[in-house]
Amino acid sequence: MDIRQLQYFVQVARLNSFSNAAKSLYISQPTISKMIRNLEVELGADLFYREGKSIRLTDAGQILLTKAQNIVESFGSLSSELDSLRKLKQGHIRIGLPPMVGASFFPAVIGQFHKRYPEVTIRLHEDGAKKVENDVETGLIDIGVVVLPVNMAKFHCFTFIEEKLELLVPAGHRLAGANNVRLGELADEEFVLFREDFALHDRIITACVKAGFQPNVVYESSQWDLISRMVAAGLGIALLPETICRDMDRSRIEIIPLTEPAIPWQLGMIWRRDRYLSFAAREWISFAKGLLGEQFLPSDYIDISDK
Repeated sequence: MDIRQLQYFVQVARLNSFSNAAKSLYISQPTISKMIRNLEVELGADLFYREGKSIRLTDAGQILLTKAQNIVESFGSLSSELDSLRKLKQGHIRIGLPPMVGASFFPAVIGQFHKRYPEVTIRLHEDGAKKVENDVETGLIDIGVVVLPVNMAKFHCFTFIEEKLELLVPAGHRLAGANNVRLGELADEEFVLFREDFALHDRIITACVKAGFQPNVVYESSQWDLISRMVAAGLGIALLPETICRDMDRSRIEIIPLTEPAIPWQLGMIWRRDRYLSFAAREWISFAKGLLGEQFLPSDYIDISDK
């Protein structure tokens, strides 16, 4: 028994026809009929009932089909993996990025990667971190950048930045000029947050509730620059990561360290543990680690909560 016999058998079973299977495989009907007959002789059982021009599987054929489909699929996966290794620099990668992350960290990484591997194409999917995580889990994208933690039982991950959120208030605000602010001091403030599909939305609300109050959210946005402008216009306060705050215009906004508690912001790149990654995707991960710097999370860093 060889893989070609099983491939031919599966195709005949799928199409319910020797002639159609032969056409789809670009071989002659006598060739496929002979291969199937040799397989039946080897197994000592008929695999098809032959009734004129129609055929149907026997009991033995049904049993073999279940096993043969798995073998043929595994062989195809193996061939695909080996082919991607042989091609080396060719491939396609689907990467998910939250909008505020992409602009801050990845243009330079993508540009240098493209110079080294010009034949590898990258498709970017811009969504909130929660949507990116879900799309990696379902296989819609290969790799995603998310706000940590994630369920490490499902994902491989490396983290490339660990920061804290900082408080943004408009110039002239009662807290302007403070050296630091406790989270509980913001109980009576109006908040401008990221939308619900962004991990920071839930992270901030959860931290506020633990500090003893439910934040009064007056505006939500998917764009950090719009959030900062709303703060500058006096429409509310906001909490944003240090990296985002670093490049802001300080003439209309005060940026103040947040304490008691500080709210961490960790970014990581994730991919599924149980899914094959193409050579191009594996090379992207290795390349990004080299440029962004890697700090692996401990194996017990697991969060299975519904973020």
